[in-house]
Amino acid sequence: MLLLHSSGMSGRQFAKLIPKLVDAGYRAVAIDLAGHGRSPALAEGAGFGWRDDVESVLALITEPSHLVGHSYGGLVALHVALASADRVKGLVLYDPVAFGILEDDDADVMATLSQIELSGGATLSTRDEWLRSFVDYWGGQGAWQALRESARDEFRRVGWAVREGVRTLMTDATKAAVYAALPPLALLTGEHTPVAERRVIDRLAAATGASVSVIAGAGHMGPLSHADAVNARIVELLRAL
Repeated sequence: MLLLHSSGMSGRQFAKLIPKLVDAGYRAVAIDLAGHGRSPALAEGAGFGWRDDVESVLALITEPSHLVGHSYGGLVALHVALASADRVKGLVLYDPVAFGILEDDDADVMATLSQIELSGGATLSTRDEWLRSFVDYWGGQGAWQALRESARDEFRRVGWAVREGVRTLMTDATKAAVYAALPPLALLTGEHTPVAERRVIDRLAAATGASVSVIAGAGHMGPLSHADAVNARIVELLRAL
């Protein structure tokens, strides 16, 4: 069982899920993606894109595995499964940011992403403002300010990896027909997840036949804010897969 975290976080975000997976009979491995957690920091200006994380995860899969992913980690999981379906037994994903699946008639919801400055803050001096827009988009207005200073410092530390992951994932153009070839997939989202991501969930579910579980009261950060409900549902879905 490989667990893939969201941008700006680390494998630590699954601290409450791992014991439940172990109790259910899985061997759970929470990965720190590039530039995050205990992985080597990415220097300002270092070349990096989300597909680099896909390649890194592919190299770690030495036996058939399930993938659990949240947000950016969900996008990485989708493409790991597309590249190596024989090694991925199933996926349970919360709000994977697969915006490439959206079509021209989804322009209404894509426009809401303008809250995030996709250039990612041209310099370190403007990075705080970019991080604020990023965190507030996914967590709601004021989410950045509500973070503990230690959490804001961690976002600053991994800021280049977050910026480049976001910037490059917006160039993904993988369409619905490609995702139809995925291994068994189950999707989760929050009742208050931003509308553009909810449209991604709808498109993925239509393309793959995946079930969709909506976590009451949760938003995009449901795996943290509503961990008990999300984790219990993840274990149920894995058993069903």
